Amino acid sequence: MSSTLRSLTRWSSAPAKGVETASKPWVNIPRGLAARATTPLLPDDYLKLLNPLWSARELRGRVVDVKSETSDSATVTIKPGWGFSGKYDPGQYVGIGLRVDGRWHWRSYSLTSVPKRDNKNITITVKATPEGFLSTHLVKGVKPGTIVRLASPKGDFALPDPPPEKILFITAGSGITPVMAMLRTLNSRGQQADVVHIHSAPTIDDVIFCDELRELEKKQEGYRLHLQLTESQGHLEFGDLNDIVADWQERPAWVCGPPALLDEAEKCWKEADLDDQLHMERFTIAATDKGGEGGTVTFAISDKTLEIDGATTLLEAGEEAGIQMPFGCRMGICQSCVLPLEAGHVRDIRSGIEHREGDRIQTCISTASGDCTLKI
Repeated sequence: MSSTLRSLTRWSSAPAKGVETASKPWVNIPRGLAARATTPLLPDDYLKLLNPLWSARELRGRVVDVKSETSDSATVTIKPGWGFSGKYDPGQYVGIGLRVDGRWHWRSYSLTSVPKRDNKNITITVKATPEGFLSTHLVKGVKPGTIVRLASPKGDFALPDPPPEKILFITAGSGITPVMAMLRTLNSRGQQADVVHIHSAPTIDDVIFCDELRELEKKQEGYRLHLQLTESQGHLEFGDLNDIVADWQERPAWVCGPPALLDEAEKCWKEADLDDQLHMERFTIAATDKGGEGGTVTFAISDKTLEIDGATTLLEAGEEAGIQMPFGCRMGICQSCVLPLEAGHVRDIRSGIEHREGDRIQTCISTASGDCTLKI
């Protein structure tokens, strides 16, 4: 009897087994039954007529609100759809897919909401940059009611529960976003930690969440904020840490911001032989000058081809071709984007190592080194 039940369960969930779900595997059973009942049509052909957030193929969300934070940043509130878990850790990021001009664009953004709170909505706070097409659209163009695609929260830059007794946060610019989730979570849980927070921004008007941080400093015992306004005070000098927080070597540190800040932090903690106390979140890939030569990328299952140069990653190429590529961190850390290389050669843009047919490659940090074929 038990083997029959297991077989029935596997048969029911099989059509949806590749769908990334929340932490409840049984969700794929109704999804799979819906897929079998609607064959040869997809269940989404019916589900979206009832509710656009119901999908048997992917995680979706609806933009509820867009709130301006500074002149170039905004908080986007999203209501997740069927299957999205609210059990993420403060500090993790979420993948967002947005359709613009008929093409899906994907990026990852830190969650700024408190897990399992806020009416189960999630928030991301995005800073628009000149080179950031999607970030600019999210800050200045996306409208409430817009349907987005979601990828489940991921990332190791997270605050443990319970937290350490002493904490040091060092952030700059939009690097404050994952730390804001940590601060809000500490406050919502009533967890009293001794927190020193050093945040850098050009001017007071550029400080994201400025009013909330000031209010937190007034009301939250144990929280101390040091603002480093770089236009008038210069950049943070790690040699001055003793003057700002004398016991910094006794505090586990979470640091998030531009690469130069992270490089200096890494050097400082290494010299103090405290590498295990430092937690960092990097925004960008540390690329070498050893990119590929470019070439024609063929996506075998999707039957699409694209010419790319040696600076374009295979992940970006697939998304440009309209393919729903797997991804997570987009920085070569989490392994979520790994695909088999069917033919040809690709090159890792961080290390310069070349991969060939039969290898499994990280598409977010690999580019074409001649013609190549991916199985997707």
